[in-house]
Amino acid sequence: MADTLEESEPLLSRARGGSGRDCPRGVLTCSSVQESPGRCPVQSRSGAPAHQAAGSTPGQGHRPGAAARRDLCLDQAVVLIEDAIQYRSINHRMDARSLWLYRWYYSSSSQWILSFTIFLILALAFVETPSSLTRTSDVRYRPAPWEPPCGLTEGIEALCLLVFAADVSVKSYLIGWAQFRRNPWLLAYLVVLVASLLDWTVSLSLVCQEPLRVRRLLRPFFLMQNSSMMKKTLKCIRRSLPEMASVGLLLAVHLCLFTVFGMLLFTGEKDAGQDRERLTYFFNLPEALTTLLVLLTTANNPDVMIPVYSRNRAYAIFFIAFTLIGSLFLMNLMTAIIYNQFRGYLMMSLQTSLLRRRLGTRAAYEVLSSVTAEGEAHPKRLGVKPEDFLQVLQKVQLDSDHKQAITEKLHSRGDGLLSTDEFQKLFYEFDKRVIKEHPPRPEYQSPFLRSTQFLFGHHYFDYLGNLMALGNLVTICVFLVLDAHVLPKDRDDFVLGILNCIFILYYLLEMLLKVFSLGLQGYLSYSSNVFDGLLTIVLLEAGDAGPAVAVGHDAARERAHRLPLPAHHPQHAADVPGGQHHPGPDQEHAGLRWDPGGESGHPCWRLGGARPGHWVGSWSSAGSGSLQKEGPCIRVEQVIYYVFAIIGISLFQGVIVAPRNSSLASVNGSAPCGSFEQLEYWPNNFDDFAAALVTLWDVMIVNNWQVFLDAFRRYAGPWSEVYFVLWWLVSSVIWVNLFLALILENFLHKWDRRSHLQSFTQELEDTSEMTQELPFRDVLEEPTEEELVEKLSRHPHLQLCR
Repeated sequence: MADTLEESEPLLSRARGGSGRDCPRGVLTCSSVQESPGRCPVQSRSGAPAHQAAGSTPGQGHRPGAAARRDLCLDQAVVLIEDAIQYRSINHRMDARSLWLYRWYYSSSSQWILSFTIFLILALAFVETPSSLTRTSDVRYRPAPWEPPCGLTEGIEALCLLVFAADVSVKSYLIGWAQFRRNPWLLAYLVVLVASLLDWTVSLSLVCQEPLRVRRLLRPFFLMQNSSMMKKTLKCIRRSLPEMASVGLLLAVHLCLFTVFGMLLFTGEKDAGQDRERLTYFFNLPEALTTLLVLLTTANNPDVMIPVYSRNRAYAIFFIAFTLIGSLFLMNLMTAIIYNQFRGYLMMSLQTSLLRRRLGTRAAYEVLSSVTAEGEAHPKRLGVKPEDFLQVLQKVQLDSDHKQAITEKLHSRGDGLLSTDEFQKLFYEFDKRVIKEHPPRPEYQSPFLRSTQFLFGHHYFDYLGNLMALGNLVTICVFLVLDAHVLPKDRDDFVLGILNCIFILYYLLEMLLKVFSLGLQGYLSYSSNVFDGLLTIVLLEAGDAGPAVAVGHDAARERAHRLPLPAHHPQHAADVPGGQHHPGPDQEHAGLRWDPGGESGHPCWRLGGARPGHWVGSWSSAGSGSLQKEGPCIRVEQVIYYVFAIIGISLFQGVIVAPRNSSLASVNGSAPCGSFEQLEYWPNNFDDFAAALVTLWDVMIVNNWQVFLDAFRRYAGPWSEVYFVLWWLVSSVIWVNLFLALILENFLHKWDRRSHLQSFTQELEDTSEMTQELPFRDVLEEPTEEELVEKLSRHPHLQLCR
């Protein structure tokens, strides 16, 4: 109870027995170990005794008050900066014990254990009954799978649940009970964990013979709650559902109207074609609805139209109108609405992440400012001492490149205390990526060797290599076409072998010339060169398999063709917008600085200070940036696949049975043309988890998905169509459109005029190390000073001085 009272009071309060003197305005308080006359008396927010809150690790004894207070402030600043780097909330306990536990929890080893535990509990679905450990999923040839004994997978699952129990316990302690009660994700985490433990107990009590395992449906939650971006994506989807529901309602009305119209149109009373259409596709209302729903995905077009169209061409108007309105208008309208709504809500979520970063750095500034003001009766100016900041920076878990960049930026300024703006600008380096320069080229004394180095190190030499690779590919394709009707053992590959030998020798010569021009370290610094050289060695060893391996070599050469020019190449000067070929010395333009001397005697544009490991903004890169932005959407789809696969196993396990005479099933002609049996879709079933995933994938593609609807309706009942229609809505309609929306946003953002020059600077080098970046950073707004101060004033564990 005392802890609760202490938590509810501000850190500096006369009620706590302080001297009554206020701290400097705007300074955050740090936990102290004692009260001293003339100083701001402070206590630990956790209510721990002073001697326990002073040290940075548990079990530390008494220390001098000022030194212990300073150490605790530095530790708090370290944690706050790490929170800013990882976009974490700073609303957690700030006493010494909690800080030690917090850093241990977010250490790489602890997070790796948690991630591995999540992977392990999800992977159990492949081993549990029904096991997926068979060579094939075809019901005709599948042997009896190995089933784990009762208690094996349950024991592994128990260990995983214990890890999750420890995880939720640590999280709840670190944020406090008040914050825990207001966090729906943590409350749901606790409920899911308790439900899983209860279901696990029931499973063991029934000797693993229970008909349904509810906890298998709950396992994807452990993956979702561990990813902040997944939480944001799911929140965006939830808020976008009303808009998507409106278009879904239009689709339902459109489907129902054409269904009724089709049943009235194809009565089959006067025409044989109409009768065939009615009996095949419009026999009753459910059959007609299913037919037009499949037609909405164009999977059964034009099959559904042919019976009546062969009798009267006017019937095509019905199907064309249905497809135009449904597939080409309403479905694309769904894509547009999802893109518009999802992007808006996603921007709001990403804006929150940016606020967390700025809030963490600002809180660290306030904490370090209190260290500066310590001992001064009337501080003239608030700020952070550079030496204190450097001491904190050394403790922060951050890569050395970013630390070096921040340190150099700090040393470049004058002496004196760091102001709020200066402190915040130091952390703008988090929003950038490091571009590593390649090792310098070797210097040769001979003019002939220098000319040779320039010739074979020029980018035109890469173009020549690409032409040779293209010629190699064309040669292989020509011979494959000419020998298409000849058996491999009867082919004469003498001419093709000679040509391949010539191309391989050229690749080898090119590799040696590049090593000569760039040096061995410079050659290996390009990942494309490493890949190219490995393929050349494989071609030398492949022998007869050379033509097949050459195709991969051509792909590598095509990648090399797209490599940007070196940063020191003079051609880059002509690529800068505005045609500024010869600016004044040291003139800067959008982050580029003109260097009239250049690295090889040529004038050129340079990035910033043109130092090794220089930095450029990189909020939208082509490859890894796209994958990062679409990663949460892919994880959401993984969760959807997992849940639907488990539900499918529970509903349809064993309903697809092998034909009695499997040797004659494919040739006896008894199965209707285009049916599940005639197409031999026997491997598509829900008899185990792996087979269920593949079946769901085949249905999501919607190619011949009407075959699955028909088969499972016959084997499992008409209610099975509800499952597959729901899967189509969730996967093909909602998720695919979400994925498309992110691709469109990335494409439009990439080609936006504001980021065009930024993208140009990013591509000056082809090797880079990406940091943890926030997608669409350059379109987000910086939080205001008032907003930051207001958020800090409401911190539950670290408040502004009164």
